[in-house]
Amino acid sequence: MKRQFTPQRLDVRAFAEDAAELSGSEPMTAFKRLADEARASIQEREVTWSAEGELRNPGHVQPEVWLHLQADAMLPMTCQRCLEPVEIRLEVDRSFRFVADEATAAAEDDDAEEDLLAISRAFDLPALIEDELLMEVPVVPRHEVCPNEVQLSSADADFVEAAPEHPFAGLKVLKGGGS
Repeated sequence: MKRQFTPQRLDVRAFAEDAAELSGSEPMTAFKRLADEARASIQEREVTWSAEGELRNPGHVQPEVWLHLQADAMLPMTCQRCLEPVEIRLEVDRSFRFVADEATAAAEDDDAEEDLLAISRAFDLPALIEDELLMEVPVVPRHEVCPNEVQLSSADADFVEAAPEHPFAGLKVLKGGGS
């Protein structure tokens, strides 16, 4: 009989041993920190995701436990160029290798190309999904091409630019040669 897995309390090793898959579509409101980044209503917005477990080298003394994660969401934000609403697509496609504990993850992190996490029998998959989507949020959201022309400079019509004064004009006055 196949084991049942819950995203909120995922036994990562068992998930990988079964080469199990989970997927879902959750309302964006379930991801509080991600929802806080939105600049418009997210009532109808969803986050779609899928996760797949993999056990590499299963016959080895210490097989590698992997989790492959994909997530996708459209986040309404404000374009920082034109200040109009902009839809930002957040996409995650990442693999994680699980190690025995946080200390091992920290020790191996510099040498590993993949992302390392500490293994758990009650891993919070939705929190990982939210963390990964938050890392995809742009620092400066903007349109590729703004819908309205953006004025990138400003000028005052009443401004009259004065001719620059010669830097040594004051010396002439001090020497007595100028008025």
